[in-house]
Amino acid sequence: MKSIGMARKVDDLGRIVLPIELRRQLGIRAGDELDIAVDGSTVLLHKIESRCVFCDSMTDLRGYREKQICNDCVGELSGPSAAAPAAAPPTAPL
Repeated sequence: MKSIGMARKVDDLGRIVLPIELRRQLGIRAGDELDIAVDGSTVLLHKIESRCVFCDSMTDLRGYREKQICNDCVGELSGPSAAAPAAAPPTAPL
């Protein structure tokens, strides 16, 4: 693990402020959830993806390669539904 040279003090309520540069780099926004883990004397923060990576929706999410995608965006990415019958190819006049 590498130190990034940014020290912050803990306030009376036990809070720390993550610098804006770090939040931008990691894509952390107000309201995002962070998982807190402890490894020996080290505190680890891990962003929990709880929004669609494409539209920011927070409903009907599916995980894909450590990202979240909502059902609407999955449908748009998939193209026409496999359940819909394909149009018949045009026939040449006789």
